[in-house]
Amino acid sequence: MSIEIVQKSGEGLSRVFGVVVAQDILAQKLNAKIAEISPKMQLKGFRPGKVPAAHVRKMYGKGLMQEIVEETLAESQKQALDEAKLRPAGSPDIRFEGDISKVLAGEADLAFELAVELMPEFEPTDISAISLVRPVYEPTDAEIDESLTSIADENKVYEKKGGKAPKAAEGDLVVINFVGRIDGEAFEGGTAEDVELVIGQGRFIPGFEDQVKGAKAGADIVVKVTFPEDYQAENLKGKPAEFEVHVKEIRAAKDASIDDELAKKLGLDDLATLRQAVKDQLARQYASASRFKLKRALLDALDERHTFDLPPRMVESEFQVIWNQVEAEKASGQLSEEDKAKTDEQLRGEYRKIAERRVRLGLVLAEIGRRNDVQVTEQEMNGALIAEARRYPGQEREVIEFYRQNAQAAAQLRAPVYEEKVVDLIFSKAKIEDQPTTKEELLADDDLPDGYSEA
Repeated sequence: MSIEIVQKSGEGLSRVFGVVVAQDILAQKLNAKIAEISPKMQLKGFRPGKVPAAHVRKMYGKGLMQEIVEETLAESQKQALDEAKLRPAGSPDIRFEGDISKVLAGEADLAFELAVELMPEFEPTDISAISLVRPVYEPTDAEIDESLTSIADENKVYEKKGGKAPKAAEGDLVVINFVGRIDGEAFEGGTAEDVELVIGQGRFIPGFEDQVKGAKAGADIVVKVTFPEDYQAENLKGKPAEFEVHVKEIRAAKDASIDDELAKKLGLDDLATLRQAVKDQLARQYASASRFKLKRALLDALDERHTFDLPPRMVESEFQVIWNQVEAEKASGQLSEEDKAKTDEQLRGEYRKIAERRVRLGLVLAEIGRRNDVQVTEQEMNGALIAEARRYPGQEREVIEFYRQNAQAAAQLRAPVYEEKVVDLIFSKAKIEDQPTTKEELLADDDLPDGYSEA
C-alpha cells in the first residue's frame, strides 16, 4: 500500500486533503534506515559495524521513526500539491488523526489532514501599458553653498579666547572639571575631568550651560539643576542636583574657511572636488526621494489594476504585524492624533484594508517577477547580508551565521531585494515622464497611513 491522498474539501483558495500512510510503508522505511546506519555504528560491547539491527531498533527505533514521520509529512505534502498542480500560499497546517504515539511505535497507520491555502490565479496587468510621472529636482548652487557652510561650521576650530579676563559666552568651548552631588552625596557618573562643553549646543542637563555662561577661566562655580523626568538613568529622574564646576579654559570658535584646506582636512584634493561631492550627495538624496514617489505611484497603479481573492491566513498574518505595531504605539503614547480619535473597531477596519493591499501588491509583484524570471543572485544576497550585519557592530559574525542557518530569516532578507528588482523591471518597461518639481514637494510626506504604500 502506498501513500493515499484524498481531497476532502475545496472552497475558494482553501483545500483540505486527507492523507494516510500505511503502517507497512513506515516499517519498510524504518528497516531501510536501520540497514543504512547499522554498519556505521560503534557501540560499546559490539565490534565496529557489527551492531545487530534488532539492537538498533530497540535503542533508537522511536527516534528514527520520528525522523521518518517528518520526512513522510514533507513528501506527502509535496505529492498532494504536485498531483493537484497547486501552488501553496504558505506552509500547510497539519492535524494528526489517531494516536501518534502508536504510529511512532510502529503499531498504526500515519493519518492526518493537510489544510493548505493556495496562491490566487490571476493575469497581471501589461506593465508596458503603465504610465507614471516621476517628480525630479536638481540641487541648486545655493543649496550646495549652504551645505558647504554647514560643513565648515561642523569643522570649526577653537582657540584660547583672548582679551583681559575673558568670560564664557554663547558658542564658546569651555573645558571643565565637575563633581555632581544629590543631597550632598556624590553620585555615580556625576564626576568628570577635562570635559569640553560648547555653550549653546544643549548637550548637558537643561540649565547647566546657562549657568556656566559668564564664568572666567580658573573660576569655581556651583551649578544647580534638576534632572528631567525622562532622563535615561532611572535613579536620577526628576532629582535636583548641585555640580561643583571648575572652569579650566575658555576657547573661542574660529570659523573654518571654505577653501582647499577644508577639502584636504576632509580627505579630498581641493574645494572643487568637495563641491562636486556635496552636489553628488544632494543629487542622491533627491533621486532617492524621487524613486520613493515613483514607486508609490507604481504601487497605486498596480493596486488599481488588480482584483482577486486573497489567501485569508496571509492577510491575517500581515494584519497582526500591523496591529501589533499599532498596539505598541498606543501603549507608548505615540499613536497619531488622527488614530487616537478612532475606536479600535474603526482602526481594525482601516488597517485590515492596509494588510489586504500589502498582500495583494506582494502577490502581484511576485507574479510579475515569476513570469519574467527575476532572480536574486548570490552576490546580491551577500550584499544584503553584509549590510544587515553592519547594523550590529561587533556582532557581524553572529548575524551572518544566523541568517545562513535560518532559512526563514534569509527569505525575509531576500524579499526586499527581490521586490526592488521587480520594481526596476517594471520601471524599465513602463512609460515614465519626468516632471520637474520643488524640493518641498519632492520631500513632503504624502497624507497616507504608515506603510500604506509598502508591498
